[in-house]
Amino acid sequence: MISLPKAFEERIRRDLGDEAAQFLASYSLSPAKGIRVNTLKIDVESFKKISPFALEPVPWAADGFYVDEEKPGKTVLHAAGAYYVQEPSAMCAAPLLDARAGELVLDLCSAPGGKGTQLAQAMRGEGVIVLNEINFQRAKALSSNVERLGITNAVVTCASPDALAQKLGGAFDKVLVDAPCSGEGMFKKEQAAIPEWSVENVKMCAARQSEILDCAAQLLAPQGSMVYSTCTFSREEDEEQVQSFVERHADMRLVKSFKLYPHKVRGEGHYAALFKKSGSDGASIAFMSPHADKKSLSLFGEFCSKYLNVSYKNINAVGGRLYSLPDNCPAVGVQTLRAGVELGEVVKGRFEPSHSLAMCLKAGQAAFIALDEQGALSYLRGNTFACDENASGWAVASYLGFPLGWCKLTHGIAKNHLPKALRITN
Repeated sequence: MISLPKAFEERIRRDLGDEAAQFLASYSLSPAKGIRVNTLKIDVESFKKISPFALEPVPWAADGFYVDEEKPGKTVLHAAGAYYVQEPSAMCAAPLLDARAGELVLDLCSAPGGKGTQLAQAMRGEGVIVLNEINFQRAKALSSNVERLGITNAVVTCASPDALAQKLGGAFDKVLVDAPCSGEGMFKKEQAAIPEWSVENVKMCAARQSEILDCAAQLLAPQGSMVYSTCTFSREEDEEQVQSFVERHADMRLVKSFKLYPHKVRGEGHYAALFKKSGSDGASIAFMSPHADKKSLSLFGEFCSKYLNVSYKNINAVGGRLYSLPDNCPAVGVQTLRAGVELGEVVKGRFEPSHSLAMCLKAGQAAFIALDEQGALSYLRGNTFACDENASGWAVASYLGFPLGWCKLTHGIAKNHLPKALRITN
């Protein structure tokens, strides 16, 4: 049984009354584990046929499943971006926003990317989703998840909510605010959070959430929708936060809200609230104007003609690297880690493709070399492998039709070009 803070237990008994004993007893159970199928790469029914786990549907997420595997992130299919590991209750907020293809969507506090990538899947690669994280190291992890899942229409930024609001006020059709919170709903899953809990920390989180929500309201376009979510049970951070927000913002209407408790659902704690904004005067948005030098474009064109059966547009050069921007990509005006698909870079007069490009490809769009599970694991460890002696140039190592990364063929050997930071060691 997990040892919970006394003040937390007292508050739960006060708030839940007769249900408190059942709630507290739920902490003797193991935390639920879940995965979400990456429908940008495979549909749910097809994934069921190749899943390494037994799957049980998560009621509130059409592509979410409970799994009993202790470490579901340790598979080749995970490395290939076929699914995302996500706590089941955390899957409840993104569907509430109803993000759609063609919209401009913002996930304001995005790292590590569970809810943001869930929104990206709903958008099916159309429109633009801005995934923002104020902490740079966490933003890098977020960007890596975007890359692994092969998301082509994401812009990953690292900025404070206030800085983003100053640049893009009134721009977004949909905004998700998965706010930093006291983490009470994750005590079972992340027990390291328990010693950090205090009544004072709850109040501090509530104050910070208020500031973030005010920025989010500024970022949302008239007639837009916003979802606020936390993984905590405290009324200060949930119901009272929402009430205070609508009192401060007359143009924001609460549509619905709900809270998941671990003694009522198979999952941890989560709260979500949906808002609708009134008004009619939208913001004027500035869009990025892609530009790249002729030499870089020529070298990339040569690479495409030799190795790719898919075209890319809106080519933008940043620091020697080429990116394919999504259509109508907003000029965010803040630190940006990636915008669209990183295609590669020009090195010593030749174009070298990026890992991001490989992870966006589908069978038929490049030469895929099929590996079995052991071969795929060997590739993920950074090893070379044998190939056709007559083959040469760039190809994609793959597993069950999913790209794993680039290799370069020469004299019967496929040289491994998987970035060293992504190679596995066990």
